[in-house]
Amino acid sequence: MLNPNLESIELNKDEYQRYSRHIILPEVGLEGQKRLKASSVLCIGTGGLGSPLLLYLAAAGIGRIGIVDFDIVDTSNLQRQIIHGTSWVGKPKIESAKNRILEINPVCQVDLYETMLTSENALEIMEPYDVIVDGTDNFQTRYLTNDACVLLNKPNVYGSIFRFEGQASVFNYQDGPNYRDLFPEPPPPGMVPSCAEGGVLGVLPGIIGTIQATEAIKIILGAGTTLSGRLLVYDAMNMKFRELKVGKLKTRPVIEKLIDYDQFCGIPQAKEQEQQEQMQLSEITVTQLKEILDSDHANQYLVIDVRNPNEYEIASIPGTVLIPLPDIESGIGVEKVKNLLNGHQLIAHCKMGGRSAKALAILKEAGIEGTNVKGGIAAWSQEVDPNVPQY
Repeated sequence: MLNPNLESIELNKDEYQRYSRHIILPEVGLEGQKRLKASSVLCIGTGGLGSPLLLYLAAAGIGRIGIVDFDIVDTSNLQRQIIHGTSWVGKPKIESAKNRILEINPVCQVDLYETMLTSENALEIMEPYDVIVDGTDNFQTRYLTNDACVLLNKPNVYGSIFRFEGQASVFNYQDGPNYRDLFPEPPPPGMVPSCAEGGVLGVLPGIIGTIQATEAIKIILGAGTTLSGRLLVYDAMNMKFRELKVGKLKTRPVIEKLIDYDQFCGIPQAKEQEQQEQMQLSEITVTQLKEILDSDHANQYLVIDVRNPNEYEIASIPGTVLIPLPDIESGIGVEKVKNLLNGHQLIAHCKMGGRSAKALAILKEAGIEGTNVKGGIAAWSQEVDPNVPQY
């Protein structure tokens, strides 16, 4: 339970009216509302999770909100990142978020950190805040946030989302477990697809982010039972919640300092391997692909699209054959390519070039050489045919 000095905290007439539904709750009351006003919360990320939790923290009367983000608003964000609007596309997310927060609560102090959270700045940024809320979407920052919270003895309100499933918990609170007790080691790079690759139901982060906001508020009030020691798992497709117990691991390493989290998560090694694989593959640009498809020799080529069928429905390059990467990984697609190839030269593409490079590496092991399209259909839309939808 946080113990702020409430003697100097007063509510004005507008605040009594604004927070009246809180104040009449016996579990909150006037003292609880003063606690909220005296408190500070740092939100790392203003994406799908950060959007709803920032809105509700501001509306609840949190006195000081810090935001860490260095991204800009993209049109594809608007399906789920409800703190941002169309007029903010192309502008910094933290500025968009601050603008919206002050629309909701003009007396809230909003601190902006337009930077990537790193081992060099994490402790300095996080130290002034009572509660840290993790709204990130990558394992490097999650481990960094966790370890910094352990070193600073700050509660860490965790959330994550993917496709139709979300998770939430509270770490490092009242001698409870931390993130490393749940996930001692990060998964191999590329094992868990990003939302850009795997997709996400737009309302899902709204549910998980609101749960995170709820937990942050309860921590500040010292009320109720938090998710410390429990992992809440939400299945939106089947509308089911379930809980998993999280305890302290006896073999958990002692956190004494912040480390190189890219290295810890295998990012440099994965990039080096990817670069080596790409160097071993021949590559063409989308402009060169257009020239091939428009030439008299187009019938000498087999151009495969290794994206998922639903992506193919959104946009496709004329003359390409859909053979999804999972089929190639299972071996079914390899046989299909062999049957279709029949002396043709193989070219492969995907959304941006990564999955097609992986597919070609698998096909190469099966004795099939091919050429990768740099930038994939995204580059095709930008450089060749702007009528092809971007997603």
